[in-house]
Amino acid sequence: MKATKVDGLYDSDPVVNKDAKFIKRITYMEVLARQLHVMDMTAISLAMDNNLPLSVFNLKQKGNIKKVVCGEDIGTRVTSEKA
Repeated sequence: MKATKVDGLYDSDPVVNKDAKFIKRITYMEVLARQLHVMDMTAISLAMDNNLPLSVFNLKQKGNIKKVVCGEDIGTRVTSEKA
């Protein structure tokens, strides 16, 4: 889980760029290739190497921690394979 201040992963910083596009599903390789700064690139590589799925979600939205823990489809899902 990666809690953040926005709803998930975007193609650019939505705080700076109002036209940033939300990404619902993405692979680790795409995150690395596009150099999306969701978290440290070493952490992304380690998660990918260990086949750990990653959920990026808004921490400030009430109830989101429970939703992501219970497997609800919120935020962005980063995996080894695109679903």
